[in-house]
Amino acid sequence: MEISALLIVGVLVALLAVITVLKAVRIVPQARARNVERLGRYNRTLQPGLSFVIPYIDRVYPPIDLREQVVSFQPQPVITEDNLVVEIDTVLYFQVTDPRAAAYEIASFLQAVEQLTVTTLRNVVGSMDLERTLTSRDTINNQLRGVLDDATGKWGLRVNRVEIKAIDPPNTIKEAMEKQMRAERDKRAAILSAEGQRQSQILTAEGDKQAAVLRAEGNRAAEILKAEGQSRAIDQVFQAVHRNDPDPKLLAYQYLQMLPELAKGPANTFWVIPSEVTSALQSVSTAFTEALPKSPATRDPAPQDDLAEHATDDAARAAEAAAEAVADAADASTSLQPATTTANHAGQPPRHAGT
Repeated sequence: MEISALLIVGVLVALLAVITVLKAVRIVPQARARNVERLGRYNRTLQPGLSFVIPYIDRVYPPIDLREQVVSFQPQPVITEDNLVVEIDTVLYFQVTDPRAAAYEIASFLQAVEQLTVTTLRNVVGSMDLERTLTSRDTINNQLRGVLDDATGKWGLRVNRVEIKAIDPPNTIKEAMEKQMRAERDKRAAILSAEGQRQSQILTAEGDKQAAVLRAEGNRAAEILKAEGQSRAIDQVFQAVHRNDPDPKLLAYQYLQMLPELAKGPANTFWVIPSEVTSALQSVSTAFTEALPKSPATRDPAPQDDLAEHATDDAARAAEAAAEAVADAADASTSLQPATTTANHAGQPPRHAGT
């Protein structure tokens, strides 16, 4: 019996020793901290790593996370300056910098931060209207961060960032805002369309103007070139006529050749044969019966046989042309005899008439 009792006591002592050793050794993970109270009073803060405490005298509290934490709060109703209720959802980024203050200065620092965020948000947004609230998120974030950082400093916390995740106005306000935005977009679209049409008309007018100017310049250059060509042609003809020194017989022959052309005009209703036709015919007949005069065009020496042959051919063609001209003139004189007679009795040379 005595051996059994001693064995039980030894086992109990060994077990107590093991428990005591376990209670004396504390291992703290990285980025964690644990507060130690000795006999109910704060003693120290255990840092990451292996630490020793006095068993049954020191009390070690649960670890406190020293990493940056993210907390998302529920949407809170906030009244703006223009008496509109909006729901604002916020996200808070904070970090525990002093584990002792976080444990002893505030009962629940997470709940305290949430309530402080809500009250500060209502104070900041309450001084803004709805439009400014929707467009001033950065300003609201900076003001919230400043107020929360000052208030949570004594709690051993550091607020790094405060972000507004969503601002939800009432449904009626959303519909009104959508109508306003749609009207603004329609207005901008109409303005852009009008600007495009105006630019298109301006460019079209500029193009038409340049085309008209270029067309006018082209027409002017063409007329100038045409006039220059006609001038050179007339000058060439004039020089050729004076260089060859034509006689009245040749001019009479050309005159007879132009008479049928004058009668071919579609606007002529009648044609008066002048009284000089007979004399012109006589001149032509005399021209073909006499020898050709010497002219600059015929001064080149030629064989006698070629000259005779060419003269015979020219005389034959001229006789045929003269006969045709006389026949045409006789026909025209027969059809228009009254007009010719009237002009001769008046003692004036007949004039061409036409409509």
